Amino acid sequence: MRESRGDLLRWQFELTWSLFEYHLERLEPGDFLWEPVPHCWTLRRAADGTWVPDWAETEPDPVPVPTIGWVSWHIGWWWSVAIDHVAGRPPRERTGIAWPGPGAPTVEWLRALRTDWLTALGRFTDADLDAAAPFPWSDEPARTVAHMAAWVNAELMKNVTEIGQLRLLRAAAPE
Repeated sequence: MRESRGDLLRWQFELTWSLFEYHLERLEPGDFLWEPVPHCWTLRRAADGTWVPDWAETEPDPVPVPTIGWVSWHIGWWWSVAIDHVAGRPPRERTGIAWPGPGAPTVEWLRALRTDWLTALGRFTDADLDAAAPFPWSDEPARTVAHMAAWVNAELMKNVTEIGQLRLLRAAAPE
């Protein structure tokens, strides 16, 4: 039996997510803000208690090494915006995406985003997948919702790898 494009995208997503769960289940709160090198991007507490990610409008050279916390915020940001687009909601600004903090709150946030994304994937028809995608390509009308879903899967896979490598490095680092 031939699978639909939507089924294939969901399969690819679930494969990537299973790799992520391996690391999510093992993350400790101290892993999130561990800085493996001096030149890092992380999250810092603002005076109001919220977490603020390091950010530059133009990517610095060299690119800072992100912490697990920063990568998890980054996942939450782009994924929230992708979900906003497919749900027909106005997409939130980067500064409007709040990181819940180290440990279980962030893991629960990411798992909730997974549920929201699976709900969206489950609703896509072939016509939906063929529609133009305004995100993450603002000026490429040839890119479709299918391209966006594949991009979400690829971006998540890249970020899962980054989190996994950082977690392994911290576990192997001398105290």
